[in-house]
Amino acid sequence: MQDQTAIEAKLKSYILEEFLGGEDPEELQESTELMTTGILDSIGTLKLVTFLENEFGVQLQPHEADAEYLNTIGDIARLVRSKRGEG
Repeated sequence: MQDQTAIEAKLKSYILEEFLGGEDPEELQESTELMTTGILDSIGTLKLVTFLENEFGVQLQPHEADAEYLNTIGDIARLVRSKRGEG
């Protein structure tokens, strides 16, 4: 089991490496909007879903691959925890 903070740290590291290379890590917060600002496009969303499924052992449903569930690091971490029965 991982707590919210540990999941958010893994997500932040992944997003910085995969989508925001060279950006200031301090600019990416758990509340930064990823989908509605265009950081995550459709291909990026698919990559993120694959990462979540592989890294955290969760299975996302198609309707969960949208801004309601994946717009911020905080949202994503809560989704992961709920999928694992932790939240």
